[in-house]
Amino acid sequence: MIVQSRDTHPQAEEVQIMLLRQASVAERFAIMRSLSETAIQLSRRAIQRANPTYSELEVNLAFVAYHYGEDLAERVRKYLEQRSNATP
Repeated sequence: MIVQSRDTHPQAEEVQIMLLRQASVAERFAIMRSLSETAIQLSRRAIQRANPTYSELEVNLAFVAYHYGEDLAERVRKYLEQRSNATP
């Protein structure tokens, strides 16, 4: 078996792969969702730490800019601005 991870013992990796293969689709999806959520949280935390004066909105817009591009972040900002101006 080819080792996939340099920092995991080959026997431990073999057990991990066996457990993933035995997991149901729902279980694998839950693992994937949890890993994605953790990555998003860590990214937002890094943005906040690098920019301690940012509001939650600014952190979220920076996240969008870093991961999806400045153009989309600007469009989201404008949309949110228009939406808040339209609310009585």
